[in-house]
Parts: sequence; structure tokens; C-alpha cells
Amino acid sequence: MPIDAAVLALLRLTLHDGRRAWKGFDWDIMDRLHRKGWITDPVGKAKSFAFTDEGLERSEQLLQQLFGKGDEPET
Repeated sequence: MPIDAAVLALLRLTLHDGRRAWKGFDWDIMDRLHRKGWITDPVGKAKSFAFTDEGLERSEQLLQQLFGKGDEPET
């Protein structure tokens, strides 16, 4: 699903403590990302979750692919 890819990329922007990110998106999407093995179970009182190794790598790829400018200098 394209929305799942966009959310996984955007979650990368809230990365902290190495591999944790803040929960802040629709619960159905978060559940799908968990079922795909990209994030730990988002259900619980904690305000953040952890990326899996695969999810962390995929989120970086998607962030570049969907929102990155490549090697162009910023102006």
C-alpha cells in the first residue's frame, strides 16, 4: 500500500535513541507495519516503538525515494 510506505518514511523523521520513533499515525497503518515486520508492536502505553533492522533500512530507502532530492545541493 502506498500510504504504508509514506508513513514508514515519515516515521523515520522522528527517529531517536538509535532505532525508536514516535507513534503518531493511524493505528491501522501502524498495525500493518508491525505485521510486515518493519516495527515492533505499537500497542502499549509507551509513546514510541522500535524499528526492526529491516524496517529501519526500508524507512531510509523510502524516505530518500519519496521525499529526497538525491545529491542536489539545498538552496
